[in-house]
Amino acid sequence: MTAAAASGFEPFLQHWRPRVEQALETLLPKADTPPLRLHAAMRYAVFPGGKRLRPVLALLGCRATGGDCERALAPAAAIECLHTYSLVHDDLPCMDDDALRRGRPTCHKQFDEATALLAGDALLTLAFAGVARAGALAVQRLAHAAGSLGMVGGQMADLQAEGDRGDRSLQRVQWIHDRKTGALITESLVVGALAGKQPGEPFPEAVLALLQQFGDRLGRAFQITDDCLDLTGSAAELGKNPLADVALEKLTYPAVVGLEASVATAARLAAEAAALAPRVTAAVAAWRSVPATELDAVAMLLQDAASFAVRRRN
Repeated sequence: MTAAAASGFEPFLQHWRPRVEQALETLLPKADTPPLRLHAAMRYAVFPGGKRLRPVLALLGCRATGGDCERALAPAAAIECLHTYSLVHDDLPCMDDDALRRGRPTCHKQFDEATALLAGDALLTLAFAGVARAGALAVQRLAHAAGSLGMVGGQMADLQAEGDRGDRSLQRVQWIHDRKTGALITESLVVGALAGKQPGEPFPEAVLALLQQFGDRLGRAFQITDDCLDLTGSAAELGKNPLADVALEKLTYPAVVGLEASVATAARLAAEAAALAPRVTAAVAAWRSVPATELDAVAMLLQDAASFAVRRRN
C-alpha cells in the first residue's frame, strides 16, 4: 500500500492520474498518424482531461481486491476513452447541444460535427481493444454497461424525459441515473478488479457482487451530486455551462424533490457505500487468506472515495 493510497482518495487520485495520462498516450494513435484530422480530434477530446475519475476507480477496484495496478493501467485508460466518447457524443447538437466541455470548446465546436462524431466512434472502438487485456469477462461487462441496456439506453431515456410533463417520478430518474452514469462507474471498479488479477486466477462471485453493490451506490451518489452542481456550480468550477439541465428541462433529482432533499439523498447513498467497504475487504481477506486488519487502509480508501463523490465541486 502506497502512502498516497493509505491517506485518502484524493491523494490516490493525484498519485495515479499521471500514470493514467501515460497509459492514454500509449493507447491513443499519435497526432501525426493518418487520418490526421480524426486523430487530432480524438486527442483534443481526451487531452487535457478532467478528473480521470473512472480510470482511477478502476485502479481503486484493483487495489481493493489485492490486484496489480500496473496490469490494470491499460484497461483503466481504455475506460477513459469510452467515457470521453460519451461526452463527445452527448455534446453534439442532436443531443445536448453543448458548447463548453472541460473548460474549452466542445469537440464539434473545435472541429465540426462529422469529425466529432467519428472521433467518438473511434474512441469507443479503441476502448474495447484496451479493455480486452483484462479478459473476456471484463469486455462482456463493459459492453453491457456501455450499450443499450446501460449508458446508451440511459442517454436515450434522458433525452426522452426532457420537457416531459408526464412521469416525473423518482423511479424514472433513478432508472436513468443507474444506466446513464452509474453503470460505467460500477463497471470501472469491476473491470479494474478483473484486470489486476493473475491470468487464469478465479475471481470469487461474492467479491464481485459486493464491489458492484458499492459501485451502484457510489454511482447514484455521484450523479445526484452532478445534478446539484449544475444548480450551484460555476462554469469555472464545472468546466461546462451550469444550469444546462434546467435549460433543457431535464429530469433530475433537484427537479423532482428539490436541492436540499437531493443533497441529503446523495449523502445517504454515499454513507451506504461507505458502510459496504469493510464487507468488501472482509470478502477479499477471506479470498486472499490474509487477516482482515491488513486491509483496513483499503477499506478507509473505499470509504473516502464514497465521501469524495458528494464533497467534490466539479
